[in-house]
Parts: sequence; C-alpha cells; structure tokens
Amino acid sequence: MKYNARAALPAAEAILLASLVIILLISVSASPAGLDTSITPSTVLHCITSHLPVISSHSTTVTATQDAIVWGIRMPRAITGAAVGMLLAMAGVAFQSFLMNPMADPYMVGVSAGSALGSAAVILAGGSAWLAGMAQPLAAFAAGMGSMALVTALARINGRLSAQTFLLAGFVFGTFVYSVTRLAISIANRQSDTSKTGQILSQLLGSLQGVSWQSLWLLMPMGIAAAWMLFMARKELNLMALGEESAAHLGVDTERFKNRIILAGSLATAATVAVAGIIGFVGMVVPHIARRLVGPDHTRLLPCSMLLGGIVLSASDLIGRVWFNGLEVGVITAMLGAPAFCYLLRRKLVSAW
Repeated sequence: MKYNARAALPAAEAILLASLVIILLISVSASPAGLDTSITPSTVLHCITSHLPVISSHSTTVTATQDAIVWGIRMPRAITGAAVGMLLAMAGVAFQSFLMNPMADPYMVGVSAGSALGSAAVILAGGSAWLAGMAQPLAAFAAGMGSMALVTALARINGRLSAQTFLLAGFVFGTFVYSVTRLAISIANRQSDTSKTGQILSQLLGSLQGVSWQSLWLLMPMGIAAAWMLFMARKELNLMALGEESAAHLGVDTERFKNRIILAGSLATAATVAVAGIIGFVGMVVPHIARRLVGPDHTRLLPCSMLLGGIVLSASDLIGRVWFNGLEVGVITAMLGAPAFCYLLRRKLVSAW
C-alpha cells in the first residue's frame, strides 16, 4: 500500500490529545454500575484545581469523600493507565521499526516475563510491604532490565546484534521465564495462600487496581527517560526503515543505535510491567493504527502512537472498571486487541509494511 502524505490527518495529534483528555475526565467521573457517588465532570475539575497551588480554588462544593475518591484513587489510576498505554505504544513502534517486523511487540522480547518473575518472587517471599510497598515494583523493574541484558547478550554474535536472533532469543527466554512464574503460582497454591496467588495472577493479567501516586512517581522518571530517548532517535528510525545496510551508508552507527533502542524500549516496558503487570496487544496493534493515520514518518508516528496508546488503555480501563465489575485491564485489551489485529491482517496492512 502506497502512503499518501496528503491523506494524513493534519490535526491528528490535536484530535487525539483532546480525545485523551475527554476520556480521562470521563474515567475519573464515571462510577461502577449501581454505585452512585455523585461525582460529575464539574466536581472532578473543582477537585483537581483545589490541589493545584497555582490555580487552587478550594471549592466548598467538593466533599471530603469526593476528594478522596477523585484525587486519592481515580486520578492516579487514570494518569497511570494513560502513561502505561503511551509507553507501550511507543515501545511497540520502536521494536517494530528496529526489528523490521510488524508482528514485534514489547512483550515478545522477554522484558515483561522477567519483570513478572521479579514481582512474583517478592510476592512469594511475603515482601509486598517491604521498602514501604516499593519492593515489588522495584524488583519487577530490575528483573526486567536484567532479562533484557541477558537476551541481548545471547543474541549478540561476533559483536553484532541480529534482529532475527534477538527476537527469537527474547521469545524463547520469555517463554521459559513465564513457565517459572507459573511455578511460583503453583507454590503459592500449595501454601494455600490465596492472597499471594491473586497478586501474582493480577500481574500476569495486567491490572491498574491498587495503583497510587507512589506508583506513578516510580513510573514517570523511567517513562520520561525512555520517551526522550525514542524521540531523539526518530530520524535514525526513519533511516533504519530503509534497511540496516542503507542506514549504515547514510551515517547511522547501527550497533550503537540498536543498543539505544533496546535500552529505551526495555526501560518503557519494564516500568509499565512494574506498576501494572503484563498488558498485551497495545504495543502491537496501536502502532499499525497510528501508521494508518499519519504514515511511517517517526516524527509524527511516535507522538501519534503515544497519544493513541493512552486513549486505548484509558478506555479499556474505563470499560473494565465501570461495566465489567473491575475486570483487569489486560483482559480488556486482549479482548479488543486480538480482533483488531485480525482485522488489520485481513486488510493486508501488515503485509503492506
């Protein structure tokens, strides 16, 4: 399929940004079916401004209960969900471009499986409360980055990193580590500890339940660093789309570039798994939809994918929380993502990569 630059939406990013803000406002305002908390979009706005020192309104129309629900529970969940979606989509763009494989996904390279295992190990050891509750996400992040370092070392041959070998090594390693995580679930079951089993399963399914401002402070530094690294590499990503040899002739240090992309993608993926568990299909499907909107130029593709990823995950969390009794967001993204990807295959968008 030939891409026509004139067909791209000239204001796609603005439209997506406005859509994301609206969905976040609805997400914070909406209550589960049958639960009336009398929280309206106006109440949400008053609550938000009351916590901003520059434009603080200290509205008397917001009760303490409403403030606790909006600011203490729903706001960190909504913002974390949007940030996770953004990072997964950006990592998906980077891995698909770097590996030149439209089926590539941030979770296919072993990072998510390693992070899930690190989280499960802390849960199984009863350390969820260690380090003021930060032991589990920190272990997940460290294990994810360690996994990527191991996969990269396995895939490097004679000092060069092969994209195909890297993808294969990540898939095999991830499958093995995922099996070990299932062993951790079996051990928790044998201990008759349903709480540990539930926590580990929540990590594997992908969930935003229980996220807090503390979780967001862990996610943001790593997420900002990863996003900055990917945006700085947008020109090289365009050149790599021409092929590794062509990019090298055009002045790209391909081996150094690969290391940068792997590091950035791993930072983004490990950070998201650390706070929300494994959430699939966002990093695989969203980049293809974004390419359909704005084309293959990473100068627009990266921000468009970022905003679209935030919209998809925020909307999925809204659906699961309000209409499906708090169903894990990873289940919703899989239910929506799998048919969407099948549709893309039927439209031959993947074959036109």
